[in-house]
Amino acid sequence: MASAPYPHPLIAKEGWPFLAIAVAVALLVSWIGGWWSLPFWVIAVFVLQFFRDPPRPIPQGANAVLSPADGRVVVVGKARDPYLGREALKISVFMNVFNVHSNRSPVDGEILATWYNAGSFVNAALDKASVENERNALHLRTTAGQDITCVQVAGLIARRILCYVKQGDRLARGQRYGFIRFGSRVDLYLPLDARPIAQVGDKVYASATVVAELP
Repeated sequence: MASAPYPHPLIAKEGWPFLAIAVAVALLVSWIGGWWSLPFWVIAVFVLQFFRDPPRPIPQGANAVLSPADGRVVVVGKARDPYLGREALKISVFMNVFNVHSNRSPVDGEILATWYNAGSFVNAALDKASVENERNALHLRTTAGQDITCVQVAGLIARRILCYVKQGDRLARGQRYGFIRFGSRVDLYLPLDARPIAQVGDKVYASATVVAELP
């Protein structure tokens, strides 16, 4: 296994402003009110753990599809890919507020298209979140010519999807490409003849867990 290139410290760059504010408020309340600051330090610790972003091992199997996110698998099965208009194998990973929220590429491939859809913010653990919530999708084509759709979906309290790549970019498996704040999910639409490895209820880790194998 290889390790993902790591461009910043163990705390995600998206979290530094939130962490700075939380610590500053906790310090101020500590100076003014002593032990009354305890809840503010608890909030600061929560912010710290939410924005952690550790490096991960990356399995290098040519046909391996890696989990794009940390969390729990909530869907494995046949579904309609609304972006490419095809029947596909759908695998969805739900992230709660205690999971790492950095999103990583499931395969080596080129981005052929991107789509952004504004939407509502229902519970991301529900399957209807895939078509009703705010979402950002990537159409990836692997070096073997297989098409994969990877969709970031906002959750009940998530209000910001961050995606740092665009059409024409090439992604390496395990490469960090985005972040979703405060609870969300990522949907994968794979070729129908892909073999699922992950099962509903499995706990998976971004770039470290193989969730399926391509034919």
